[in-house]
Amino acid sequence: MNFKDISGLAAKEIQKKVTQLQVTVFEAKMKNSLGQLANPMEIRNNRRDIARLKTAMAAKSGKAPLSKASREDRQAATAKAKSNTAAKSKAVKG
Repeated sequence: MNFKDISGLAAKEIQKKVTQLQVTVFEAKMKNSLGQLANPMEIRNNRRDIARLKTAMAAKSGKAPLSKASREDRQAATAKAKSNTAAKSKAVKG
């Protein structure tokens, strides 16, 4: 399943596919534990498809993972806040 295929789906369709794949993964794990699963790679591939679907769902809802630039901005803001806190504690002690 390609991300291009997923991005064109509606949110309800994506959620339905996630549920179906989760059931499939559960059943595959049970079969694998009993030694009845012919291809164990099926579990990994289905888990990755679930991750792709969840990523597409997050992108549609506006809760997509942070990009590298915004992650760096957040780290810079955290460092600045820590330095301000250290400066304030020195002023209080001093």
